[in-house]
Amino acid sequence: MRSIALPIDFPLHIVLDLVLFRNTQITQVLRMEASILGCLKFEMTAPTGKCFLRRFLHAAQVCHEGPALHLEFLASYITELSLLEYSLLCHVPSLIAASSIFLANFILKPTKNPWNTTLSYHTQYKPSTLRDCVKVLHRLFRVGLGSNLPAIREKYSQHKYKFVAKKYCPPSIPANFFQDASS
Repeated sequence: MRSIALPIDFPLHIVLDLVLFRNTQITQVLRMEASILGCLKFEMTAPTGKCFLRRFLHAAQVCHEGPALHLEFLASYITELSLLEYSLLCHVPSLIAASSIFLANFILKPTKNPWNTTLSYHTQYKPSTLRDCVKVLHRLFRVGLGSNLPAIREKYSQHKYKFVAKKYCPPSIPANFFQDASS
């Protein structure tokens, strides 16, 4: 319920007319916006991790030594796995995308720290913030073989995706990889 504070005393019928007029205007504006978006064939949806992944991959590929496609496909595979995982609904899509890049970097180079200041700057996430999400994604990647997600695994097990679903993933991620860089 909204309340309106009026500095002057107005008769009740005038106040009610103003409120009714305002609500009608808002409804008309919303209808016009919907109509314009429909004419332009826009589809409004909630963003997923894939939306953020594109932007974050640009920053990740600047720092990545090795084939950029491997990183891109592996991070995309991990992000797609997340779309069907109920326990990841509590994380925002940008965090899932950043965590996917963290895990993809770790899988490709397990001895090198997967996060750096460039990635922190562009994603606005520190390694400690990514910890919980990365651990869930890590479990998904490791258990993926026997899971109920064969279509995603089969897709990324193809040559055109560089067989990223078949990559070896170490059983644990060193705790020091989740420590924030000291300022």
